[in-house]
Amino acid sequence: MKKFKVGAVAAVAAAALVLTGCGGGAKEAAGAAGDNSVVIDMWAGSEDDTAALNAQLEIAKADNPDLNITLRTAPWGDFFTKMTTNMASGNMACVTGMNSGMLSSYTAGFAELTPEDLTKAGLKDADFAPGSLDILKNKGKTYGIPFDISTMLVYYNADLLKASNAPEPKVGWTFDDFEATAKAATHDKKYGFAVGMGDFQWQALPIAKSGVQPATADGTLDLTNPAFVEASNWYSSLVTEQKVAAPVASASDTGWGETQYSGGNAAMAVDGTWNAVGYLENDSNFTAGMAPLPTGPNGNKSLILGSGYGISKDCKNKDAALKVLGSLLGKKSQDHIASSGRSYPARAESQPLYFESIDAKYRDQVKTAFEAAFQNVEGQQVSDNWSKVGVYVQPQLVSVYNGQESMAKVLETAQQQFGK
Repeated sequence: MKKFKVGAVAAVAAAALVLTGCGGGAKEAAGAAGDNSVVIDMWAGSEDDTAALNAQLEIAKADNPDLNITLRTAPWGDFFTKMTTNMASGNMACVTGMNSGMLSSYTAGFAELTPEDLTKAGLKDADFAPGSLDILKNKGKTYGIPFDISTMLVYYNADLLKASNAPEPKVGWTFDDFEATAKAATHDKKYGFAVGMGDFQWQALPIAKSGVQPATADGTLDLTNPAFVEASNWYSSLVTEQKVAAPVASASDTGWGETQYSGGNAAMAVDGTWNAVGYLENDSNFTAGMAPLPTGPNGNKSLILGSGYGISKDCKNKDAALKVLGSLLGKKSQDHIASSGRSYPARAESQPLYFESIDAKYRDQVKTAFEAAFQNVEGQQVSDNWSKVGVYVQPQLVSVYNGQESMAKVLETAQQQFGK
């Protein structure tokens, strides 16, 4: 199978090499007042990930020859385990990587970044794409600056749709259009859609349809919001009532929707922009396409996601760390990320280089889908217990998709357990 890019928001840890851990003494990580040492902690799951980070490290070193800058990496899962330990021991690196979906569990370890801090880093709001600075905010406070951005798309198998005379998804399509396409493409043991198991994969359409997130801006869990429940019930009905999607075989099939789509068994699935090129070059050899999420009654609503860097509260040499932060998120580093095609940069002026990195036969399609999808994005709102919500809900989805439990009941139970 095609090895899809493990994006910044993908909650899947690839089989990783044994990399340098995030350990070390507190003085090494946090520095000392007046010290010229700055440690960067970031996850890396492959040799390519490490090489990309090292390239950005060299840019930071060249920009700041007076600083002693070092990089420490660990695989995705290990990274956050070590961060928990580092927070407790006062050993967080001055510059530490963070993901939008994980931030609420780690805000205690990060310093709030002020407009003055951004100025010291040589950064300004106008440098970044609209909505991107919301990625590493929590309850209205900024704890980091993103280096990449992503959102969710509907990917489709153009060959299956053509064979079914089903209309292709396109910019501006509606949920009625989505249902019509899914129904037309469901036949001959093929399904029109593949439901998701991951948080982003299953929540994207209910959020777009309802115009409501399952948490409020102040961090209050809101899973039982009537509009979100109604849209979530509709989503599960694609399996149980409309029969345009197959039930999930097992709770261990965490990438069910994506696998069904990439294997040619389903005509559509929802996944992140980080896998766009991987789907276009799929090993099943079907013609893949992509479109923004359908437009709901409240317009086209989608979350903006991504990863970036923040400054730890433990950092003793914050001004030096801000200089490094500025280099990691400056034009040279962002141009490098974009030109490599590894991820879609948060810095607006670097984004055209990302499209130039894509094969010419796919370039216009990706550019059109991305530009439309990012037009109406908003930052993800999460509660303090958000990670626990996902851990609880995901295995319950199997029972929901098999008709043994209602989506509304699962959401109600999760609200009762984690909404306090």
